[in-house]
Amino acid sequence: MNLILLFDDDFTQGQTTARLTGRRLRHVKEVHRAKVGDTLTVGRLDGNLGTGEVLSMDKDAMELAVSLDAPPPPPLPLTLILALPRPKVLNRVIIAATSMGVKRLVLLNAVRVEKSFWQSPRLSEENLLSQRVLGLEQAKDTRLPEILLKNRFKPFVEDELPAMAVGTEKLAAHPYDAVPCPVRVDGPVTLAVGPEGGFIPYEMDKLKEAGFQAVSMGERILRVESAIPALLSRLYPTF
Repeated sequence: MNLILLFDDDFTQGQTTARLTGRRLRHVKEVHRAKVGDTLTVGRLDGNLGTGEVLSMDKDAMELAVSLDAPPPPPLPLTLILALPRPKVLNRVIIAATSMGVKRLVLLNAVRVEKSFWQSPRLSEENLLSQRVLGLEQAKDTRLPEILLKNRFKPFVEDELPAMAVGTEKLAAHPYDAVPCPVRVDGPVTLAVGPEGGFIPYEMDKLKEAGFQAVSMGERILRVESAIPALLSRLYPTF
């Protein structure tokens, strides 16, 4: 945890004092080994970064004097459209995308997405929030990404995606019949990433109709959790 992320209900006296409990308290005690008088790096969800001085601490809670005066890092100008991955992969993907600065993630259905994936408890609001929080803590960021769940491919691609992607470079990661993925783009991107094995031809045709260009990273076919960091770091090397 490189950042102690604070929520609105953590604050006890306006904007200047916060109270930590639970997971964050355990981490600060066991990993940071903080004691009274120490200063920690903190940030307010969707707000500024700053410092928190430990005022008091017991087994149940820690009180911090908080000063927030620095903006979070700039977001990555990219919308990630991702075919819903296997549940055991989903958490890792959300943490990685959040850590790299993605602020809008669309989890999309596709033919090669198993129907059971949509019933996973990992799609609960609580889990989706907790994984994004872990990503923000890792990257010293405070801006919570938006996650949209779209379980119908055709209506989303035909009716919603064109407006969502307007004014962006539209790319679809695909292992076949694709041009090399561009390097160091200058503007915003909407990036669609299919399931392992790629989108089926019908889905690629629909994406192309919406203005997307098929791109690849080369001959190797990567797992989703490897492909996303590779693609983002290629598009934005200095993220």
